[in-house]
Amino acid sequence: MKQAILDTSFIISCSRQKIDFFRYLEEEGFRVLIPKQTISELRALGSELALKIIDKNNFNLITSSGKDADNAIIAFSKKNPQAIVATLDKGLQKKIKNSKLVIRGKKKLEII
Repeated sequence: MKQAILDTSFIISCSRQKIDFFRYLEEEGFRVLIPKQTISELRALGSELALKIIDKNNFNLITSSGKDADNAIIAFSKKNPQAIVATLDKGLQKKIKNSKLVIRGKKKLEII
């Protein structure tokens, strides 16, 4: 099964723009992975809407090395080069070689 690992920036942006990323990923046959560090960042940012959306959907909570979500995603993506990384963070996008899931035109999700 294909895997998609989600970054904090992606989850928050989709939540604010009312994009149902869980449905999109499910329809495309992806298993959703969220690092523990991403959940911690969402809590620290006080992003209640994003946390509610996550709680209502199926995903796998993963443990990956790294102090923050970016480092956890980088470590995971190096070990899993086939995994899609869902992020809007330009710095993170440059550090990983995996395909990325991004938002286009404020409503459309696209794998690049």
